Amino acid sequence: MEWRRWSVNWQGRLQGEGGELPLFITRRECREFIQKKYGYIKDRPDLRAPPFHWKMPKPIRVIIAMDPTP
Repeated sequence: MEWRRWSVNWQGRLQGEGGELPLFITRRECREFIQKKYGYIKDRPDLRAPPFHWKMPKPIRVIIAMDPTP
């Protein structure tokens, strides 16, 4: 059994807090979450410049697979 969901990819890593990974059914939901949580990066040239080089996170499709065998 597997599910296809969307999550937040920032600098090659899936982003989550407190050990929980936010998963979204639609790409739009994921993009809205990114805008709310990380939207400040767009308005901060100091974070986008060296030494940080931050970029906005991207939505990424993830597949969650469960193996039914014990």
